[in-house]
Amino acid sequence: MDTDVIIVGAGPTGLMLANELRTAGVRSLLLERRPHVRETPRANGLGGQILELLYFRGMLTELHEAATDPHPAPRFPFGNVHLDLSGLTDPPMTAVQIPQPRLERLLEGRAQRLGARIRRGHELTGFTQDRDGVSADVHGPDGPYRVRAQYLIGCDGSRSAVRDRAGIRFPGTVCPEVNRLAQVSPADGTARHDNGDLDVPTLGRLSPGFTRNGHGVLGFGWLTSEVMLISTTEDEDTTYEDDAPMTLDELQDSVRRVLGAPLPLGKPLRLSRYQFQDRHADRYREGRVLLAGDAAHQFPATGVALNAGMLDAVDLAWKLAAEVHGWAPPGLLDTYHTERHAAGARTLLHTRAQMALRRGHDTAAEALREVFRELLGDEAPLRRIGALVAEADTRYPLSEGAPHALTGTFAPDLSLDTERGTTSVGALMHSARPLLLDLADRPELREAAAGWAHRVDIRTAGTHDRPADALLIRPDARIAWAAPVGAPSDTLLPTLRHSLSTWFGHPRADDNRPHRPATGHVRPLAHDEDARHARTR
Repeated sequence: MDTDVIIVGAGPTGLMLANELRTAGVRSLLLERRPHVRETPRANGLGGQILELLYFRGMLTELHEAATDPHPAPRFPFGNVHLDLSGLTDPPMTAVQIPQPRLERLLEGRAQRLGARIRRGHELTGFTQDRDGVSADVHGPDGPYRVRAQYLIGCDGSRSAVRDRAGIRFPGTVCPEVNRLAQVSPADGTARHDNGDLDVPTLGRLSPGFTRNGHGVLGFGWLTSEVMLISTTEDEDTTYEDDAPMTLDELQDSVRRVLGAPLPLGKPLRLSRYQFQDRHADRYREGRVLLAGDAAHQFPATGVALNAGMLDAVDLAWKLAAEVHGWAPPGLLDTYHTERHAAGARTLLHTRAQMALRRGHDTAAEALREVFRELLGDEAPLRRIGALVAEADTRYPLSEGAPHALTGTFAPDLSLDTERGTTSVGALMHSARPLLLDLADRPELREAAAGWAHRVDIRTAGTHDRPADALLIRPDARIAWAAPVGAPSDTLLPTLRHSLSTWFGHPRADDNRPHRPATGHVRPLAHDEDARHARTR
């Protein structure tokens, strides 16, 4: 093998996958047909559950430093209805404002520091697979060549050549609308009021929000006091190529068609055009070829594709690493499709609902939006929708034996007290290794897991108001097993061993020594020591 894994496509999904594979000690080669990072941003921010995962990897500080706004107000569009989470002390979804080219450079730099090989200007032209690996044909600046690996991963977007050549169906539709988006400075002759309203000579006073009529929708808001965000949505039969640039004149023509009058615009800082698709690959795996990100799913709403694609990469990476290193239990890699296809279907559910809220122009549609606004005025539905968009409510079906409410969910970032001081779950996950966290000083649980100590970190700590006596956490921060508080050992030990074997293979046969990490003095923590609250202040 020339490498362990070939990744096709150097967008955020492919770059995140390269990072995760190298963290797990897997050789990866990333092929990208474009010679340089595309400067036109296809997304302007990152939000949802992936931010928690990046914190668990120790990457959040670096992301904040590269961001144009690391802590924007948690207000998000939901089918042209505002999802305003700013009134919640602990919103279920937050975001970081960072143009996609800047995000890609950050991920690429980290991947290269970890030892990933990235080849730009190298295009996949074909591949064949057999029972042992995949042989890929590539055309680079110096001509064609072939490279062989154990697995090939398509992270090459909605028009994925990997998906097509693997024979994976991608059913769905292109939505009959064209969306144009720009960040521009205010034009001379326009005046901004303190409340964000804009005086426009040809239109009068324009308020932030959405203006809807039979010609389309105009969106208007402010990123800063000097940068306007302008968007239009129109029904069109035209299909645009992904790389076809948009001009300021094209945007102004669109604004004129929607509003019936021109809107003077200043210097453009960003111009982009996109069309929504509603598509989902029927499977994420075909033998040794797998899909992630936009190659696997296309959603008919904004703000979720990066989150979903990068979470695909995190789920896939540790399972690929287990296969490459030779210890994967039977069926482990197949759970990538099981888990992430279901997550993709749930994301399609709420983005399709957004499309229904967004596209209607009659009185019935407006009544639906008004009812939805009223519902979002109550905290419970507001939190539920926010968690749905963030993918924070996704629960994988992992529980067997002794079920617990936490199994299958994303691990909470508990503050932890150890004999070495205060830490957190997130800090213990920087290495992307599995973790058995004993929160009640139960040596019989640690001894039961001793045979897996070469693959699973075993730690003991105290925490305030512990949710379980112990947690078994996978590298993707999903809880594979949890011990109910006070549950007897005779019911816990068989289920713990079963979960360890299911996810992390057989124990080391020659390691029968009890694993007894130092526990120190276990004490409950005060609320003000909570690591999550500390890092958000």
